[in-house]
Amino acid sequence: MNNNIYHPLLNEKHQKLRSQIREFTKQEIKPIAQKLDEHSEFSSEITRKMGKLGLFGITIPEEYGGQKLDTLSYLIAVEELARVDSSQAATIAAHNSLGLAPIHNYGSKEQKEKLLPKLTTGDHLWAFGLTEPNAGSDAKAVETKAQLHGDHWILNGKKVFITNSASELSIGITVLVDTSDNPNEKEFSAILLEKDVANYHTESIKNKMVWRAADTGRVFFNNSKAPKENLLGERGKGLKIMLETLDSGRLSIAAIGLGLAQGALDMAREHALRRKQFGKSLSKFQAIADKLVDMDVKLELARNYLYNSCWLKDNGLPFTKQAAISKLYTSEIAKEIADESVQIFGAYGLFKDNDIERFYRDQRILRIGEGTSEILKMVIGKEMGI
Repeated sequence: MNNNIYHPLLNEKHQKLRSQIREFTKQEIKPIAQKLDEHSEFSSEITRKMGKLGLFGITIPEEYGGQKLDTLSYLIAVEELARVDSSQAATIAAHNSLGLAPIHNYGSKEQKEKLLPKLTTGDHLWAFGLTEPNAGSDAKAVETKAQLHGDHWILNGKKVFITNSASELSIGITVLVDTSDNPNEKEFSAILLEKDVANYHTESIKNKMVWRAADTGRVFFNNSKAPKENLLGERGKGLKIMLETLDSGRLSIAAIGLGLAQGALDMAREHALRRKQFGKSLSKFQAIADKLVDMDVKLELARNYLYNSCWLKDNGLPFTKQAAISKLYTSEIAKEIADESVQIFGAYGLFKDNDIERFYRDQRILRIGEGTSEILKMVIGKEMGI
């Protein structure tokens, strides 16, 4: 099977990057992905190796330690990682889209010079704190408070389901907080918290169905401190920063769905060619062949639309609607392709020693994280003017 992917937006550098990461996942991730999933183990070693490959800060300017590559290069990296292990793809996606991007896009010169160089190496991770026990799709329900006392913000509250927040590599978090001095009003701002300064507490969440080798945590603020100058952007503009960040984040989640679906199809195809019933391979049965063809059609459509959305972003054009469509559609086809792949494997696909079982579980978060499918339809509808 020809593993090359052709698209008018892909150039020689994109193809070289894909080949490089595909070889990396084959040598470094695939041999241990099953073990990491089984033990719910976040691997600092793999994370650092991904850092040496240049996957942290892939779109960040070179002056801050990044590679200054385009969005499509970044999403190809996420796609190829998810083709083998969505947990590692999630680590890269959360750090780049949610950790680094807000600092680079909205941070002061001082904030960028202080934080970005140490966050492009793979030795340190930065989290993005939006979700709370009572605030998810409804971002305005955020209850975490930050009050300015002298030259410091004092924070109280908690965040939950936060990727890259609780491992030994995590050194900070950008949080959406209510900074209003009026108890009857809310004012949303974004604040940068460095773990060794803020003194906040984290708990690792282990009992997950999905992304079991990714670091997911709860974050607790109890009179946690951040210097006044750690306000990200303008006071009262935090919600805008967070929502704009999620637009780009949705492209990376779509890339995870695309890679996961491609990996599931690859496994299903190989099994269908190898497995024999009634004297011939499964691929020779029209019902099975039709399933594989349907999967491939959905993948082609998802990849074309996602890559086009990257082009819009890189060319400074509106892409909110396209990001929502990409994430919505790709998460749906990842579900369908993972499910049909298990069907092709039959009983063999129901056991944890088969990678397709992990893929079937991992796809389930894609219709929830960074905007549920229901919320994305609202976003698309708003863009349509309905």
